[in-house]
Amino acid sequence: MALADKENSPMPPRNNRYDVTEWPHGDAAQDIGAVINDILRDVKERQQGADVEDGGRPGAVIQIPPGDYRLRTQVVIDLSFVRIEGAGHGFTSSSIRFNVPESEWAGLHELWPGGSRVMVDLVNMQSDDEASGAAFLVARTGSPRISSVEFSGFCIDGLHFTAPGPDDNVENSYVNGKTGIFVRDANDSFRVNGMGFVYLENALTIYNADALSIHDNFIAECGSCVELRGWGQASKITDNLIGAGFAGHSIYAENHGGLLITANNVFPRGSSSVSLHAVTRSSVTNNRLHSFYPGMVVLAAGSSENLVASNHFLRDHEPWTPFLGVEGRYDDAFGLVNVDGAGNSIIGNHFSEVVAASRVRPDGAAPVIVRLAAGRGNRVSDNHVVASDVDPGSQDSAFEAQVEALLSTAEARPLAVVAVRVDAASTGNTILDSGTEDEVDADLTVNAVRFTPAVRTSHSTVPGQKMVRT
Repeated sequence: MALADKENSPMPPRNNRYDVTEWPHGDAAQDIGAVINDILRDVKERQQGADVEDGGRPGAVIQIPPGDYRLRTQVVIDLSFVRIEGAGHGFTSSSIRFNVPESEWAGLHELWPGGSRVMVDLVNMQSDDEASGAAFLVARTGSPRISSVEFSGFCIDGLHFTAPGPDDNVENSYVNGKTGIFVRDANDSFRVNGMGFVYLENALTIYNADALSIHDNFIAECGSCVELRGWGQASKITDNLIGAGFAGHSIYAENHGGLLITANNVFPRGSSSVSLHAVTRSSVTNNRLHSFYPGMVVLAAGSSENLVASNHFLRDHEPWTPFLGVEGRYDDAFGLVNVDGAGNSIIGNHFSEVVAASRVRPDGAAPVIVRLAAGRGNRVSDNHVVASDVDPGSQDSAFEAQVEALLSTAEARPLAVVAVRVDAASTGNTILDSGTEDEVDADLTVNAVRFTPAVRTSHSTVPGQKMVRT
């Protein structure tokens, strides 16, 4: 091709892939927030046409290579089709490290999270503006809603907690005013995949989500992990490893329909594992839920026509020394599952209640597994409850204490429980094969109940029936 032809030919589209370490303005190691904001400014300047040959605004990919990047300036995302991606979620337990004597730190292999790590070091946080503490703020009004913003494969680290905490250690408080990702305005088809979140007061706070995917993330040692606020529909929280602080939510959603919460492994210490407020026609299925407190799954404020099925619930005591004595917001009469709503199905779940009878609150009460507190027409069917009275131990090693508690099934005594309790404010319910006659507390005149047959002792016989020996 002649030189003149080259000069007159259309220029090829500029590469819409950016590397924060190669951007000529700013220093990503010192303030990755300022660098990403400048990259987003460049994307908007180059992609001004809303309709250029059936396109014009494809967005961009912003890459964060492995390394430590301090964030002193909040990232504000106000355009669609942006993907911020790293090379590893980098999670490691800061809580364990902060509860190891400082004299032993020199012998630890690493002290901080790694991978592609964003260190939240904001200084202009305002107590009356929760969005001001967010590392990444997504905010755009107007039509259409901001769409297809993706976060993938990097770690957002809040560095330190700052309020008074258990064991006189501020690092155990779960409070610092910091949020990992805050989505303020209505959005569509967002994705948060393969991320790591640690030491943030709130990991993910997302308003008004439609078709949101929160998948395969490691979200732990945060005050609250996933909060879906405002309203939303057709979203999913799947295959995550999640663990909140003692005052926060592991998974919380309000005013959502069609929400799928599936295949998550929810660690203990959150005040609830799954808390739904005015949520309808949604599913909580095939999760492993572990908690130190009652109120593991809460269907509140008229949450109706939801399916809670095939989950494994484990409720036991805190075994790690720094958090001994911390109690949840509910007592044992509240139930592991508490329902205020209509037409919900609680089917085929396994419940392991492994607690010391002497520590049940209120004193002398039997722990409640499923409580229908209000509403009508709920169905509780084919749930299995294993209840054990144990003598809980404690250890200074978080890992060893938790594993020992999980694996221990010996030396447990039977524990009397109320498998299902139906309050007077809840009527027209059906309870099938989810507790013996001694374990179901319900008014049989306004609820349909079929008790689980009680297993007789080896010395008992039914009149007229021969004892079968093996």
